[in-house]
Amino acid sequence: MLYGKVIPLNVRNLLNKLSEENKLYAEEYLYILDNAEKPDIDHLFFLARQARDKVYGPNVFMRGLVEFSNYCQQDCMYCGIRMSNDDADRYRLDIDSIISCCKTGRLLGYKTFVLQGGEDPSITDDWLLDLVKSIKFEIPDCAITLSVGERPYESYKALYEAGADRYLLRHETANEALYNKLHPNMTFKNRMECLNSLKEIGFQVGAGFMTGLPGQVNKDYVKDLMFLEQFNPHMVGIGPFIPHGDTPLKNALSKGIDITLVLVALTRLILPDALIPATTALGSADPKGREKGLLAGANVVMPNITPTENKEKYLLYEGKICTGDEASHCRGCIQRRIESTGMKVDMSIGHHKTVL
Repeated sequence: MLYGKVIPLNVRNLLNKLSEENKLYAEEYLYILDNAEKPDIDHLFFLARQARDKVYGPNVFMRGLVEFSNYCQQDCMYCGIRMSNDDADRYRLDIDSIISCCKTGRLLGYKTFVLQGGEDPSITDDWLLDLVKSIKFEIPDCAITLSVGERPYESYKALYEAGADRYLLRHETANEALYNKLHPNMTFKNRMECLNSLKEIGFQVGAGFMTGLPGQVNKDYVKDLMFLEQFNPHMVGIGPFIPHGDTPLKNALSKGIDITLVLVALTRLILPDALIPATTALGSADPKGREKGLLAGANVVMPNITPTENKEKYLLYEGKICTGDEASHCRGCIQRRIESTGMKVDMSIGHHKTVL
């Protein structure tokens, strides 16, 4: 035992304790992950929905996702747009095209736009600043979430001052050795420094991690949960590993979404105020994955409003859903899926509870 604490050998008791206190000892998380059976998991999901609804009600916040560049200077072992993938069909949207996507999204009701791209060396600070300011000028009542990887402190600060509201930078795994193994030429230390910089500057910050990575075990997930407990991000994205045929992990097996759902629910109990997406990866790994994510405590979805001709080129993993759908079709489809869970669509900006 890590802390010399006697563990009550009852998963239900530990889940109730987590629901009340929003934290556990490391070995208590591990006991849950090692021993939870279906009735325990059903109870976990119930507690997670209860915690979410107490803060946000039965509302699912919608974000319009624009994947604007699949160029990347990094070589992450699991990623289909990694630098070394010579078979990737590369593209980069210009500022006018991105603004056009956002305007289309605004007509569909979106008020938050998630601008995501690989770590494209051609995307300079000046270009990003121009993009953020232009969107805010054209659509004054929107929020902008950026997801463009690791950048210097000064870059993050300038983007925040230009009007960007949120920043997504998943930590991917809190196991430092595993992180460094999966991310050549990157370091866990720098990832943590970037996350801390973003929070210090004032962004609503999104962390998060993958599940089912080769070599990943329950003790690794405990590290993820303890990190989330300590870092207290505003947003947490958790998605299953899905292999891509043009990566070194192409022969690794996908382990499904069951462990992802459990970790979504545990995260909800740790961070009741968090904005937690039912990710596209969940929907790609399971036909009802996004619905199951909502029923496990998630409260955000991010339909893709990237131009249809580019969607199929932004393939971080294989089997990605909705790559052939128009933005308007995605909008209607996801609303029906949300309502099938008994929840309702919320098209407001949907800031974290602590943001006025």
